[in-house]
Amino acid sequence: MYQFISKSEQDTIDFANQLASKLNKKDIVLLSGELGSGKTKFVQGILKYFGLENEISSPTFTIVNEYSASICPIYHFDVYRLSDIDEFFAMGGEEYFENGICLIEWGEIIEDILPSDYIKITFQKDSSNENYRNLKIETFGNKYLS
Repeated sequence: MYQFISKSEQDTIDFANQLASKLNKKDIVLLSGELGSGKTKFVQGILKYFGLENEISSPTFTIVNEYSASICPIYHFDVYRLSDIDEFFAMGGEEYFENGICLIEWGEIIEDILPSDYIKITFQKDSSNENYRNLKIETFGNKYLS
């Protein structure tokens, strides 16, 4: 596990931008944390790396937005409004895992059905400073061991 303290929205964007440089097709990044904790800013940083930062929009009502990056599609999910995992299956959600980079806000809702290899980032607000965020980065599976 790795921890990162973000002291501003720009810190969060910059950290995500660095992570994006290591992402490839079939990578899954699960983003967990309360409303307003920085998940969408993080996605903005990922998209910035691929030159897509001006295209970001929240997929809250559409569940998934697709962005065309040079290496592969990037799928930005917001599964907050799903009632259960079956709804994710019904939309063919698992098919996205093989076809691009998946960034999943509120991903803990579908964590039980994710492939064995994924990155989970938990965002937590700092009670002593409203601009600070504690990001806890965990990797699952064998893909990210090296």
